[in-house]
Amino acid sequence: MQNPPSRVSTNGDVERPNVARLYDYYLGGAHNFAVDREFADRSTSRIPTAAMVQHSRAFLRRAVRLCVANGIRQFLDLGSGIPTAGNVHEVAQQADPACRVVYVDNEPATVAHSRTMLRDNAGAAIAEADVRDVAAVLGTPEVRALLDLSRPVAVLMVAILPYLTDDDRPAELVGRYRDAVVGGSYLVLSHLTADEQPELVRKVVDVAAETMSPVVARSKSDVEAMLDGFDLLPPGLVLATSWRGEGEPETGAEAVSYGAVGVKRPTA
Repeated sequence: MQNPPSRVSTNGDVERPNVARLYDYYLGGAHNFAVDREFADRSTSRIPTAAMVQHSRAFLRRAVRLCVANGIRQFLDLGSGIPTAGNVHEVAQQADPACRVVYVDNEPATVAHSRTMLRDNAGAAIAEADVRDVAAVLGTPEVRALLDLSRPVAVLMVAILPYLTDDDRPAELVGRYRDAVVGGSYLVLSHLTADEQPELVRKVVDVAAETMSPVVARSKSDVEAMLDGFDLLPPGLVLATSWRGEGEPETGAEAVSYGAVGVKRPTA
């Protein structure tokens, strides 16, 4: 029997694990292959990957519900991957069918697969673009067709910023999205951190380094810099499981990510 692959693919190669399909598997979705499941099972023997992904998704769902409750009806989900279980459009449109969602990913196979999944939903689409190119993202046909950027929008940057290096200047990137939306728009952000569980997160970073998608853990002060220009809703920048959570313990897999939701201050 052939040995399992040691690297994660970001393309459509069905012979190697794919990051988007791995997330789908961790979330209990059906859009993955045996090669993804084998790699995922090996990784979870070293770190609680599935639990971390599921906690991240739970934070996303809570934040989306809050945005809808506060009047937001359009969402831009950056670095979305496959819109699998508990995805943004299902949560938002369950609260209000008028909600519109554009997912953004730069991996062609993920985009193609997602378009097939979303083809019967007139209020949801996926755009192929690199989140680091703000103009390209906002200029995609999907964004132009579904989102009205003259009105408030929720920009979702959940678990995507750790994939950017320091050379990508993530705080400045968030600022460019902030400057591109109107006052009253929301930012939903989460980020990997080693502040609470340094040994566990070191293992996470090491495992990611074995793939084609390494990650960077950042401190609370680093993440605070990304939130400049936004008024944070209570409880502010906290561990993601504590952000309006339901009493989940702040240890282990639950304590590896910060989360926050902010509102862009109105321009003078």
